[in-house]
Amino acid sequence: MNKGFYPDFSNLLDVLHNRRPGRLPLYEHHIDPPFVSKVMGRNIVLQGDKKNDYDDYYKSLIGFWKAHTYDGFDYEAAICDIFPGHGAIMGGRPGPIQNRQDFSIYPFGDIPKIFWETYTPHLEAVRNTLPPGMKAFGGCGYGIFESAQDLVGFEQLCLMQFMDPELFRDLFNKIGELYSVLWKKMVKDYSDIFVFFRMGDDLGHKTSTMLSPGIIREHIIPQYKKVIEIVHSAGKKFLLHSCGNIFSIMDDILETGIDAKHSNEDQIAPFDKWIDLYSPKIGLFGGIDLNTLILNDYDEVFRIVKENGFRFRQKARGYGLGSGNSIPEYVPVEGFMAMVDAVKEIRRLEDQ
Repeated sequence: MNKGFYPDFSNLLDVLHNRRPGRLPLYEHHIDPPFVSKVMGRNIVLQGDKKNDYDDYYKSLIGFWKAHTYDGFDYEAAICDIFPGHGAIMGGRPGPIQNRQDFSIYPFGDIPKIFWETYTPHLEAVRNTLPPGMKAFGGCGYGIFESAQDLVGFEQLCLMQFMDPELFRDLFNKIGELYSVLWKKMVKDYSDIFVFFRMGDDLGHKTSTMLSPGIIREHIIPQYKKVIEIVHSAGKKFLLHSCGNIFSIMDDILETGIDAKHSNEDQIAPFDKWIDLYSPKIGLFGGIDLNTLILNDYDEVFRIVKENGFRFRQKARGYGLGSGNSIPEYVPVEGFMAMVDAVKEIRRLEDQ
């Protein structure tokens, strides 16, 4: 399928350094394993808990990314998924922390042990199965705000900032302390398998931020700084993935020292706006609205991605092409393949 393609993660790293990669890289925040299974025609799932089970799973998963000419693949050890009482971030129910008493007895001290017992086999399997030229991007999955949503619930969190502002403050500080502990070990033990580290934290919706800009500046941005300092102190680069309309706080986010940004929706702003405002300062990934892949046939997706991809690559300094969000199971295979094929065509034409 891709005769002559050899992955080279330095193309991704160039974007984090905000310089033009030698080859336009493909990038996705995530490709759902059920989508991978749909494309490959077989079920890609983790079958057991033995070392070979993990290795076989990641060999197949990473093999999919390589076969579709990605220079890296995403791996995040999802923090929220191992929280005792996890689930409020999905909506519909409150989280395990609703008041000061809940906060005081919540087993924050147990979480690092649970986290590493859960994810060490995955990380070791990634290390065992990465092919030459490829690395992962990711790290500790979920973000500061998303963890607060999972521990409290979004509606309850909005109430807490007014009803118990001290608890609201203490919650974010505690989450920041937990993230510092987890990220320090992640960076120390696994920098060799990650081309760069990344946090995903969806701070906005279509028209504004989820919390007020002032609250984000006071309680969330300082916790970002802790993580970014840990990453940078190890000589690694950092990307922030955040969905929504976050232009009102982007200057504050830039001040944390992020090296790149991902996530865009055309209904919020055309990707050209992200390039015009931020390409002089940071690398950018994405650019192709998810609806483009879902609502159009192969030929139209190919045309749009090829035209826009050439333009974005010419306008931006550091740029990698992909969807503005991720590839969930419901994305049509032909839309995804048209995007990949358009990038291959851009590369071919640039090599002439």
